[in-house]
Amino acid sequence: MSLCPCGSGREYAQCCEPYIKGSKDAPTAEALMRSRYTAYVVHDIDYIVKTCVAEGQKDIDVEQTRLWSKRSQWLGLRILTSEKGSPNDTEGIVEFEATYILDGLKDTHHERAYFKKEGGHWRYERGDIVPTTIVRAGPRIGRNDPCPCGSGKKYKQCCGKNA
Repeated sequence: MSLCPCGSGREYAQCCEPYIKGSKDAPTAEALMRSRYTAYVVHDIDYIVKTCVAEGQKDIDVEQTRLWSKRSQWLGLRILTSEKGSPNDTEGIVEFEATYILDGLKDTHHERAYFKKEGGHWRYERGDIVPTTIVRAGPRIGRNDPCPCGSGKKYKQCCGKNA
């Protein structure tokens, strides 16, 4: 058995998988947040749509979201704060950072996510993005470095010419 991608330290089968597979409901806003991150890692975009509030589901571009999920190398989830969101609450806020690499750039998606109960189930309502700086995952190519395409020319005289 493998550890759950959400970072809980528990096995996937005992952590987020039952929520994603639909055999259990996430009991808290934080549990829903963790399972949504895990759904991106395992590319279950239907779960992402299903766990949004009803009015938000229509705004999701499922194919683009699936493509982003699959093209990304997921590095981890970090829960920063959690307000309300217990089984007895009707709303909650979870601030988190999800780190990933896409197209050679390491990015951290920092969000303050708002959740509410809809029909007795926790749902993602909306999120406020906290701006972050994107960091290059690989080394920077200098103008006078050899071009990575293998031409033997300097980068500035080859692929970097029009950059």
